[in-house]
Amino acid sequence: MAQGTLQTLDRGIEALLLIARTPGGLKVGDLAERLKLHRAIAYRIIATLSAHGMVRRVEDGRIVLGAAAFQLGAQAADSVRSLAQPILEDLAETTGATAFLSMAEGADCVVVQTAEPRRAVVNIHYRVGLRHPIRLGAAGIAILAARPAHPDDSEEIRTAREQGYSVTRGQLHKGAVGVSSPVRLLGAAFAGMEYSIGVVALEALDLDLACRAVPEAARALSGRFD
Repeated sequence: MAQGTLQTLDRGIEALLLIARTPGGLKVGDLAERLKLHRAIAYRIIATLSAHGMVRRVEDGRIVLGAAAFQLGAQAADSVRSLAQPILEDLAETTGATAFLSMAEGADCVVVQTAEPRRAVVNIHYRVGLRHPIRLGAAGIAILAARPAHPDDSEEIRTAREQGYSVTRGQLHKGAVGVSSPVRLLGAAFAGMEYSIGVVALEALDLDLACRAVPEAARALSGRFD
């Protein structure tokens, strides 16, 4: 625990983050074990979070996120999109490519915000709501690269983790080149949210420029929430 923090609140936030990051939720005993807490303390933490609607218990005893947590998440997502827009516009103008913000949703990656460059002659229309498998395309690979290393990680994911950005060619659109970096957001409001920012264009994309500009944009957006 960091110096100067409240231990009870710190434990509650840790519990909430762990529940958010565990598909299907956790039983109290599992939560206590993973956080190295006495079961009685874990029960009190869950009771407090439940009283505020942040978690709820399902029939088999697992603890999952509650309505208040999803409301908080929706507000956080709105703030991410709002703060991302000017960064995306700058990125699009810098690279001459379509800039995008994508979010992980289960096994998919979904485009949630875009910006088009004014000076480009031909753009790839990357519409909001576009969904594709998370293991295909620069956006999804960047998100996977931000997760802890896994034995099943592809070479593309491992390379993106080392470089801080992913580069793909023709995986989602014939002739398209994509570059993307993960956006790292800390705090309970962003629990379970995984974003990436990037650009996509036809083969004329200045790859050296994009590979510098995209990580800078990701850091800029992350910095808005420090």
